[in-house]
Parts: sequence; C-alpha cells; structure tokens
Amino acid sequence: MIQNRQILKFFPQPVFKYQYKNFQKINKDLTKYIYDLRDADKDGLERSNVHGWHSKNFNLKNSDSIQNKFLISLKEYIFDVFENYGWNINPKQIVCTEMWAIINSKNSFNVTHTHPNSYLSAAYYVKTPENCGKFLIENPNTVSSHSFPKIAKKNDLNSNTRGLDIKEGDLLFFPSYLPHRVGKNESDEDRIVISFNINVNHFV
Repeated sequence: MIQNRQILKFFPQPVFKYQYKNFQKINKDLTKYIYDLRDADKDGLERSNVHGWHSKNFNLKNSDSIQNKFLISLKEYIFDVFENYGWNINPKQIVCTEMWAIINSKNSFNVTHTHPNSYLSAAYYVKTPENCGKFLIENPNTVSSHSFPKIAKKNDLNSNTRGLDIKEGDLLFFPSYLPHRVGKNESDEDRIVISFNINVNHFV
C-alpha cells in the first residue's frame, strides 16, 4: 500500500439536513391542509411526479394560515444555510418564490429533475412511512457517467447516485441545480413532502 497518498476532494455538493423543532404539532396541521387541497383539486399538477399527486402553489399571503406560519418558521434554517455558504445577502432580499406539496401513494415516485431559476430548493417531510422512497441525489458532473471501467467497489469517487433515508420532521436544503429524484413508495401509506424554492431579490 502506498503510504504518502492524499485524496483531495474539491467542490462538494452540499445537502443541509435539519430536524425541524416540534415537528409533530405542525405536521398534524400541515397534513390536514394538504389533504384539504387534494380534496378540492383531485387532479393536481403533473411535474416530476409519477402517479403521485402534486398540488398547485400554496397561497402564502394569508398571515393566519398554517402554510404562512410554516414559512415564517423556516427563516432561521434558511439564514443558517446562507451563512454556511458564506453569502453576503441582506435577509430582506431572501424570498420564497413558491411552495407546494406532493403526496406519493403506493408505487408512486418522482423522476430526476432540477429546480431552474432558484438558488436553493428544499424538502420538508410531513409523513414518511417505512419504505416510502428515499431522497436520491445524482452527480451533476455528467462526465462522470460518460466513460469508466467496471467498478469493483462502490465509493465516493465512482458513485453517481446517493440515497438518503428520510423521516418525519426532516428538512433538506440543496442547490437548485442538483439533480434529484424520489424512490418508489413501497409502503401502503402516503408519503407527504412539502417542497419550496428560495431566491434572492437583488433589487431590494
């Protein structure tokens, strides 16, 4: 074995993972809100979802609504992400451009996609039964999947997809350009996630 060796890993792709404080109470209210949306609009939208239900964007303007209260409560997490990135941004410039929910019933999943025209994207997990589908991240460096020899052992240097087990109350932030998808829900219960995009208003 060669002794004087270094493996230097530059330009990592970050996924920030938090556990939302007191998630049990807010998840109960969010679950009701999301199922009410589905009952009022059973067709929903077709985006990255396959068989699952995708809501229209939440109405975030009503200050007394559960969705607005949830958005306000996210500020400390969003600011922490910006601070860790080292971005010099006035907090007043940070805006949530859109927020929506996805319900994946049994055998539903989401295909690989990104979130264009945003700096950050996020996923908050409202309901996550066992085997409901991992959050899967794909290597944005497409050349890594272009040409390579047979792989003897999977590691960080040759993997093009990484999976993340999620649980209720988990809150993920990641760069919007990062390709991601959701594995198939193999449980008999719904998987519920709230997703949203964060941008910067440079004119404020």
